[in-house]
Order: sequence, then structure tokens, then C-alpha cells
Amino acid sequence: MTETNLRRADVAALVDHTLLKPEATREDVAATLAEAAELGTYAVCLSPSMLPVNSGAQKTCAVVGFPSGKHHSLVKAAEARLAVDSGAAEIDMVIDVGAAVAGRYDEIFADVITVREGAGDAVLKVIVESAVLLETIGAEGLAQVCRQAASAGADFVKTSTGFHPAGGASVEAVRVMRAAVGDRVGVKASGGIRTAEFAAELIAAGANRLGLSGTAAVLDGFPE
Repeated sequence: MTETNLRRADVAALVDHTLLKPEATREDVAATLAEAAELGTYAVCLSPSMLPVNSGAQKTCAVVGFPSGKHHSLVKAAEARLAVDSGAAEIDMVIDVGAAVAGRYDEIFADVITVREGAGDAVLKVIVESAVLLETIGAEGLAQVCRQAASAGADFVKTSTGFHPAGGASVEAVRVMRAAVGDRVGVKASGGIRTAEFAAELIAAGANRLGLSGTAAVLDGFPE
């Protein structure tokens, strides 16, 4: 059990319980929805083709431009609008990571603001693939990408898709991202979070949302 002041229910309230495997079936989605309800998570995060669903007390979140981000901004915006029309209250979009690596920060701004318009009133989270950016353009580059996303109307910046070989969330990335956006924008940590210890470290670093697929195992490490 993790030595922390965090309680299981408090952490569950920060979790987007996630099912984004390409091979996921409707039956898998139904099982994920039931598990999210049992665990008391904040939201369920699904592929947009799986919507609409009845997520009950949990918010419905859909990914956009996932996982590569190499979709035209107008396509991402249309995908966001379709997801919202199908019941999504939150949208997690992937930026063009190559544009960020090349330092074309104006393109990041344009991409996010276009999807922001398509998403309407939905909560917009912007996935930046922080592990890639830390490797290529460093902490200041990652911070600049996060600032551009925030300026374009993001409600959250998010570390990772969980699909990139460079890796997922890290404490360093979350600290950089939180410092970049301050308190005005949320930070979602996702990708490779499999233990309560790591989840607690990410929360302490500034994450106020977690994307988890192995949610039960993580929550089991927190006291009731």
C-alpha cells in the first residue's frame, strides 16, 4: 500500500478509465463502462467510433486524431464535433508532434484552436507526447507547446497517447507542463501508469487527471 494522504475514492475521482485498444469490441466497451461505474471514476475514455454509450455517472470522453496526430486540423475538428454530437463531454486530441519537434509552434496553436471550435463546450485535452518532446526539444520546447495549447483554448494538456514507443507519462514532464500552464489549465498524466506509487508521484508533481487502463490495480494501492 502506498504511503500517502490520498484516498482511493479521491484518486478515482481524477481518473479517465480508458479503453483505446484497436481490437476493442462493443462487449469490451460495455465491460469498461461497468468497471468505471464500480470503481467510481470521473470519466470513461473511448475511441469515437464506439459512441454513443450510456456512461451513467461517468463523463464520456473521446479521442481525436488518435494516436498519430497526423490528421488535418479540419478532420480533427469534424471528428470532435461528431463525438460531441454522439454524447462526448470531453475530447482528447493529439497534436502534430512533428510540427512541435520542428519548432512550428504556430501550427500547434492553429491545430488546437481549430479543434477547440469543433469541440464546442466540451472539455478539450491536448495530447503532446511529452516523452518525445523532452527527448527532442527539451523542457522549454515542451513548455512552449503547452503554452500554445493553453492560449488556443485547451482545458488540459495531456502527456501521452500511451501508444508511442518513446514512452508515456513522467514526473519530469508533469512538472514542466504544470509550470508552463500554471493553475489556469489542467494537466492529465497518461501512459504507463500501472502502480499507485507512480500515480501518487504524478499527482504530487501537478497532475489533476489521470488516464488509466489498469485502473483497479492502481486504485487498490490507495487506502480506503
